[in-house]
Amino acid sequence: MNAEQYDKMAKGAGFVAALDQSGGSTPKALRLYGVEEDEYSGDDEMFEQVHQMRTRIITSPSFDGNRILAAILFENTMDRDIEGRPTADYLWDVKKVVPILKVDKGLADEADGAKVMKPMPGLDDLLSRAVGKGIFGTKMRSFISLPGKGLDAVVEQQFEVARQILAAGLVPIIEPEVDIKSPHKSEAEEQLKAGLLEGVNQLGADQTVMLKLTLPEKDNLYAELVEHPKVLRVLALSGGYSRDEACARLVRNRGVIASFSRALTEGLTAQQSAQEFDAMLDKSIAEIAAASAT
Repeated sequence: MNAEQYDKMAKGAGFVAALDQSGGSTPKALRLYGVEEDEYSGDDEMFEQVHQMRTRIITSPSFDGNRILAAILFENTMDRDIEGRPTADYLWDVKKVVPILKVDKGLADEADGAKVMKPMPGLDDLLSRAVGKGIFGTKMRSFISLPGKGLDAVVEQQFEVARQILAAGLVPIIEPEVDIKSPHKSEAEEQLKAGLLEGVNQLGADQTVMLKLTLPEKDNLYAELVEHPKVLRVLALSGGYSRDEACARLVRNRGVIASFSRALTEGLTAQQSAQEFDAMLDKSIAEIAAASAT
């Protein structure tokens, strides 16, 4: 593991850019960016379009390691190049941004108010490739609609897979997203907090994880996890909140930093000039970095 990257993730100022939309969410991400579905044909062209979008973001002068700690990629982006370098190399060597890989294969059908992750039979091979490409850590997302048995199943699976990732020498980001529209959001968050505390307390002496959590109804709900020695960083997902709302909530949660996806790219379009694009991205990054500094 890269000690400089570990130190940056543990202590650095800034936030994590989530650039990891994959198959199912890519058309929507492209549409918001101003690229309609009739402008590409098939997955190859779709992923080429999204790589162009991500390349434009990552190579922008406003995107650098002073305000951005890390960037989360998905497998297709990890396997491509930016300006003639493998994406992870470009992120770290050129921008001093830590590269992280999304490893989940999407969500299973809902059961007991939650969606666990689909099976990942090729995970060990993917982790081995990620290590070879200089990836620091991983991210995997589950989804919680209600408190109850399904939530417990999500937490159990997340820590089970996290142990597999830790064994490969990578730092996992555990992401059990709570639906912002849930009628029992605060109760689900209380149950989730208890489950996460139990999970991190059972980690080995030299093991640390990161947590990526929905911004909670109760401010500083996750303070114990922010301060926990087994938790490298607590990140917040925007989860459908607008950037303004997400940042307002983030400010109220001390020690939590952003890991925004759609809220980061809000307002960016393929039709903008380089100057317009960079100015909009710079404004977004400044706003999110400031909210993460509390």
